[in-house]
Amino acid sequence: MASKSDFPKDSMNKGMVRRDLLGVGALVAAGLTAALPAAAQTGGAVAPQSTAAVPGRRRLGNLEVAPIGLGCMNMVAGFYNPAPDPKEMVSVIRGAVERGVTLIDTAEVYGPFASEEIVGAALEPIRDQVVLASKFGFGFQDARATGRNSQPAHIKEAVEGMLRRLRTDRIDLLYLHRMDPDVPVEDIAGAVSDLIKEGKARAFGMSEVAPATIRRAHAVQPVAAIQSEYSLLERLPEVAVLDLCAELGIGFVPWGPTGRALLTDNLNEFSRFDPVDRRAQVPLFTPEALEANMAVVRLAREWADRKGASPVQFALAWLLAERPFIVPIPGSTKLHHVVENLGALNVQISPEELQQFRTQLGQIKVVGARSAEEATRDA
Repeated sequence: MASKSDFPKDSMNKGMVRRDLLGVGALVAAGLTAALPAAAQTGGAVAPQSTAAVPGRRRLGNLEVAPIGLGCMNMVAGFYNPAPDPKEMVSVIRGAVERGVTLIDTAEVYGPFASEEIVGAALEPIRDQVVLASKFGFGFQDARATGRNSQPAHIKEAVEGMLRRLRTDRIDLLYLHRMDPDVPVEDIAGAVSDLIKEGKARAFGMSEVAPATIRRAHAVQPVAAIQSEYSLLERLPEVAVLDLCAELGIGFVPWGPTGRALLTDNLNEFSRFDPVDRRAQVPLFTPEALEANMAVVRLAREWADRKGASPVQFALAWLLAERPFIVPIPGSTKLHHVVENLGALNVQISPEELQQFRTQLGQIKVVGARSAEEATRDA
């Protein structure tokens, strides 16, 4: 069953909620083990690709970051929770940086604009300690998204507003948030290339785009990172994108790495969502899908117990172990959630364990995940 894009061409979805603390791991810059190339969405285990240790830093193009970043989408209303106190969100961001997080991710459409304003306030005194990522790709009227717009002139105008809200002179990783079907990707990449030459951006990223689109853009301006949904529940990037990233030297940044909180072990098959919660419109979270998909949660919990970790820590550790260029950005509005997430750095997964887990995961049919055919299309 195909999933709707989270940012459709003409509208935005809304939502609420997160999780309880499940056990906090100590922070260390421990390496994990790189291993299997990813299997297809419905595939099983594959042979390990490498047994080299993953270093304590990871590369997104020419940018170097810590292995786990921080997503700031749900620091504003309209996604999974009511609007938190902006001052508290500033404290969460600064607390994350104090604990070693270096990749901070936001977008103009979050709010819209409010998330960038919070991030800008948080990072102004510590700007040089982080890699700051934000995204363009929409038009706005009266602070409401009106649809996709990546005309080159609009991109450059949008970035000026982003720089003001973020209180900075450059955006380290500037993403195309969603592809504009009315603009050739070569023109979009060219506009970002101009911004890089002007010093207003340092690197180019893309979100939820097809492999062919990535190749076309990369030929104009090297792509540093691809951001797409990727978790134990949604494994569409395994069809083609991860291999392409490996081929071209592009980093991969999973959004929704905790399965939109299902892997935090705070939901179950009886969970139901308010109509304003985005998950109410996501096929993975229908009553029938939840009943089936709890098998993935149970498997993650079983492996987490073996490792003395929480399920969400194991879920993040699995992502880190899959490829050495993956940098997940779990969203958090509570500092203790950030600390718990960073505890994934302590979870060691050997190549043999990863292969065993992959075999078990491949035997579970996830209900409501995007189809393999969608891997060839821009979201």
